[in-house]
Amino acid sequence: ILFKKTTDLHKYLDVQLLNGSTIGFVPTMGALHSGHISLIKASKKENKITVCSIFVNPAQFNDPNDFEKYPVTTEKDIYLLEAAGCQVLFLPLVKEIYPEGMNPKMYYDLGYLEKVLEGKFRPGHFRGVCMVLHRLLEIVKPSRLYLGQKDYQQYMVVRKLIELIRMPEVQIVICPTLREADGLAMSSRNMRLTGDERKKAAGIYKCLDFIKQNLNSINLIQLKINALQLLGQAGFKVDYIEIADANNLEPVTRWDGKQKLIALVAAFLNEVRLIDNMLLS
Repeated sequence: ILFKKTTDLHKYLDVQLLNGSTIGFVPTMGALHSGHISLIKASKKENKITVCSIFVNPAQFNDPNDFEKYPVTTEKDIYLLEAAGCQVLFLPLVKEIYPEGMNPKMYYDLGYLEKVLEGKFRPGHFRGVCMVLHRLLEIVKPSRLYLGQKDYQQYMVVRKLIELIRMPEVQIVICPTLREADGLAMSSRNMRLTGDERKKAAGIYKCLDFIKQNLNSINLIQLKINALQLLGQAGFKVDYIEIADANNLEPVTRWDGKQKLIALVAAFLNEVRLIDNMLLS
């Protein structure tokens, strides 16, 4: 069932909740691919009702050009959701999500998370993510929220948001990153790559794999330098490469062999910015 109005969606979901249904929620910006559909399937296994939202959120784009060029494939998205057995699609206009304009409901104190990696290179981005997720969680009231590992820092931000808005009843389920045959993480932005750029794009995965394979043989500082050179040689303009504690994203320069590590990368191929990460230990 496709809903465009918050009031109509509320009426439907209230009935489902009264009947004891659990609700799984997959928030998206559309341009759906197999990675999104894997989240829908994960939700369907665990919940009676699965809700997907498609909303390209203007508040989380710090580059107006990026917002304008974000791919919109609504008809194809609806077909994919129907084929996957998703019961509800919420397709709101901006005024449904931000009836009082794009002003934050509250100050979202994300601490360190807002100052590093994506937070550093895309100022205001996570505030926009918090604004839209705060509103969507209040509308959908899900039992479980499904997110992909590719946006690892965003997952940590959403975990903090749920604490800040006091919705501990919402369980976050993080699902593995789905990849193309050459390792490139599935992403809506991949649609913007030219044929030549698409061939080069797998260099990000190769870089992450290089870090993982050499974790025990090269010190972490040198490992980052080597990875940066690899990406440069592959034609990328790098925003960051970081090896961090997977629990809090604090950079790690010396590894004790026990700490849970994650490598994170953001880099441009001409105009298209790609991000990816890999758990190392």
